[in-house]
Amino acid sequence: MTNKLPTAIIGGGPVALAAAAQLVKRNMAFVLFEQGDRIGSSVQSWKHVRMFSPWEFNIDSAARDLLLQAGWVAPEQSQLPTGEELLQHYMEPLANLDQIHPHIHLNAKVKAVYRKGFDKMKTVGRELAPFIIEYESNNHFNRIEASAVIDATGTWLTPNPISSNGNDAEGEREHESKIFYGIPDVPGPSRLRYAGKNIAVVGSGHSAIQVISMLHDLKLQVPDTTIHWVLRKQDVSEAFGGGENDGLPARGELGNRAFKYVQLGNVQIHTPFLIDRIEDDVNGSLLLQGTKREQSYSIDQVDEIIVATGSRPSFSFLRELRYEIDSAIESAPQLAQLIDPNIHSCGTVQPHGEAELRQPEKNFYIVGSKSYGRAPTFLLATGYEQVRSVVAVLAGDYQAAREVKLQLPETGVCSTAKPSSTIRETSCCSPHKITFKPLPVKTAECCSPVKTESPCCETASTNK
Repeated sequence: MTNKLPTAIIGGGPVALAAAAQLVKRNMAFVLFEQGDRIGSSVQSWKHVRMFSPWEFNIDSAARDLLLQAGWVAPEQSQLPTGEELLQHYMEPLANLDQIHPHIHLNAKVKAVYRKGFDKMKTVGRELAPFIIEYESNNHFNRIEASAVIDATGTWLTPNPISSNGNDAEGEREHESKIFYGIPDVPGPSRLRYAGKNIAVVGSGHSAIQVISMLHDLKLQVPDTTIHWVLRKQDVSEAFGGGENDGLPARGELGNRAFKYVQLGNVQIHTPFLIDRIEDDVNGSLLLQGTKREQSYSIDQVDEIIVATGSRPSFSFLRELRYEIDSAIESAPQLAQLIDPNIHSCGTVQPHGEAELRQPEKNFYIVGSKSYGRAPTFLLATGYEQVRSVVAVLAGDYQAAREVKLQLPETGVCSTAKPSSTIRETSCCSPHKITFKPLPVKTAECCSPVKTESPCCETASTNK
C-alpha cells in the first residue's frame, strides 16, 4: 500500500532538489516541502557569498540530465558561483521543470512526521504504516501520507549561539537586535549597519574569515571601522587553514588574506576568549564578558556582533520517529567517526551512502548538511551522492545504492597547521607542505605591519 504513495522531501535546498531529480529519474512520485516563499530560501539569505567549490561539484548528475533535456546551458565548470548564481542558474531552473514544479509546496512548514496510527513506542505493524506529514501553509493545517521521508532541512536556520558552551550566553537573546548570525552582506544592504562601528566577529571557521574579509574591505573605505575577531582557539594561526595546499583554492586564499589582515594589525585578535555574558554598556553599546586563559576578560563599547560559529540540526518535528544521532556530533551515527573534528583535522570524508544514513525507522533518512550534525565539513557533492544512494534503495536497486562513488577536491589540509612565511612540513593525513605567502602591504591601507596583538591605529580603539 505505502509504495504507491509519494516520497516526502522536507527542505528546498540543493540536496532536496537533487533528491527530487533522482526520484524523477526513477519515475517515482514525490512531494517537496519548502517553508520559505521561494525555493532555496536559505540560500537566498547568503546569496552574496561566493562558494569555495566550483560548479563542477555543485550540480547533481540526475538534475543535470533533466536540465539538459530541457535546453539548459550549463555554467562553466571551473567558475565559483555565488549563492545568488546557484539559485538563478541551477536551483530555480531545476525547480521550474515540469517534472518537479507541480510537486513543490512553498510556505509549507513541516510541524510533525510520524507513522499513521503509531507513536514511537509501538512496534508491531509499524513498517507497514505510511508516514504522515503534518504541515502548516498559509495559516492552514494540512496532512499528507508518504511512503518514505527524506529530511534535507539542513542546519542554516539554527545557528550556534555566541557562547563557547553551546548554550545562549547570558543576555544574548535580550540583545539580539545588535547580533547577526551568519554572513551579512557587508558591501551591500548591511554597509550602513557596520560602517564606522566597533564590531566583534565571533568564530574561527571560513564563514568568520569571510566576514572578516568583507569588514576589512569596509575598513579601508571607512577607517573608523574597528574589527575585533573573537576565537576560542589557543592561537589565531589555527584558523588560517591550508593556504596554497587547499584543494579548493578560493578557500585557501581566504586563509591567506586573513593571515595578511592579522599581520597588518587591521584586525584586533582576542583568543582564546570564551564569552559567557553580554551586557549594556555606554551610549547603547554592548560589553562582552567572559574569560581568556582562565582570567576575566572583556571587550567594551561594541556596537555590533556578528556570530559566525556554525549551526546545528533541529529534530523537533521528528519527535515520534525512531531515529538515532551521535551524542556529540549530532550526525548520523555511522558518519560521526568519519567527520568528527576532534579526531580528523583534514577536510576529507570517505564515500558513503544509504547504508551509513540508515535509521531505525525504515524508509526515513536524514541527508545533506543535517546528516553531518554540527560538523562543518559538508560539501554539496556529498549530499548529492547521499540522495542518489538513498533513492536507489527506495526504488529497490540495492546494487546501485552500494556503488557509492564520491569525487571531492582533495584538500590534504590540516586545521592545526600554523602559517608562516616559510614552508613547513606536517604529518597530518599525508605528507605535504603548507605555504602561506606574506602579501605585500598596500599604501591604501590604514597601517603599516604591526604585531598581531596590536590595534590597527591609535585612533581605531574601542572608545567612540
